[in-house]
Amino acid sequence: MSRQHIGVIFGGVLLLVVAMGISRFAFTPILPFMRIDESLSFEAAGYLASSNYIGYFVGALGAGFIYRHKKNFLLITVVLNVFSILSMGITHSYLIWIILRFIAGVTAGYIFVLTSSIIMDYLAKHSLSRWSGYLFSGIGLGIAISGLLVPYIEASFSWEGTWIGLGVLSTLFLMTTLTLWRKVTIRDGEKVERTNETKIFKGFMPWLVLAYGLEGLGYIITGTFLVDIIYNIESLRSYASFSWVIAGIAATPAAPIWMAMISKMSTVKVLSFAYILQIIGILLPVFSQTAWSVLLSALLFGFTFVGIVSLSTAYARQLFPKQSGAVVSVLTTAYALGQIVGPILASGFEFMFKSYKAPLTFAGIIVIFALATLLFGKVFSDRKQASAITKLQNE
Repeated sequence: MSRQHIGVIFGGVLLLVVAMGISRFAFTPILPFMRIDESLSFEAAGYLASSNYIGYFVGALGAGFIYRHKKNFLLITVVLNVFSILSMGITHSYLIWIILRFIAGVTAGYIFVLTSSIIMDYLAKHSLSRWSGYLFSGIGLGIAISGLLVPYIEASFSWEGTWIGLGVLSTLFLMTTLTLWRKVTIRDGEKVERTNETKIFKGFMPWLVLAYGLEGLGYIITGTFLVDIIYNIESLRSYASFSWVIAGIAATPAAPIWMAMISKMSTVKVLSFAYILQIIGILLPVFSQTAWSVLLSALLFGFTFVGIVSLSTAYARQLFPKQSGAVVSVLTTAYALGQIVGPILASGFEFMFKSYKAPLTFAGIIVIFALATLLFGKVFSDRKQASAITKLQNE
């Protein structure tokens, strides 16, 4: 692989580090400190999270309509994203936090969809699609970075300084991507005319979208509150920040590993295995509150959610190779819709049952439904396709 190809991929990795690992998920390890210093309730924290996910929904939906000047549009949204990170550390207004988390969500949605579309199209053009999994390692790398840095920066500069420090780091990552991409021309996408052949809601795709949306609802409860839950178990408090580092470390190599598995098994089988491991990880802290159980939960969370993201987006693009932007947007929008509802429901269950076990149990059940949807949808669509082929042959 040439230096330019590596630079394009690495630039994309850094953008996902900023938008996903830092902008979206640094909130998880910072949240316990914000809750203590600012006397935030679990419910108030849930609304902050949901504001971000509503924004992500809007951004993911909007990104599907961007066909021209993708690169320039993408870089502008990264600048706004970095601004939202820095600004979190210079205000104590809850209302402004809500707005900033919304801006962070909108821009992250655009960044994820556009970066994924641009890089996957670029790699396909150069017959390098097998490397696409490395792009999504940026999510895990960002989580690991935020998990490692947050406790150290917070110890010296409080939670405000943590947001600012991560904002400065994100600025450096953006500048690095600008340098790596300075001579790279990204071809504009083509708006595909709607016909029966180009409709994406057919065959297995609707089932994949529904399962992915349920996955978004289930996994985000752990993704938002994992560190806070561990922090509030007195005997495990010292493991809280470390658990997020474990999640990030597990997520970093996850995408390439999961993508390599589809060369030996079907994508749906690999996805099913990822869902099963994630269900185990979500439910572990419900049945066991020990150091090994919460750390294993964090490891399984990081390893599986990035795998499910990379496998689902790659499979959708495989089904509709000429509509990468549209299919990634549809998938990510469904995912984001689930993420909007997840934290609100989690807050409600925690308030109702006065226990973190209730929202985790709910999350586990939802991901079980996601797995069932995936498997049923595959069998149903395959049988429908086989029936259609048989009907054509008999005519």
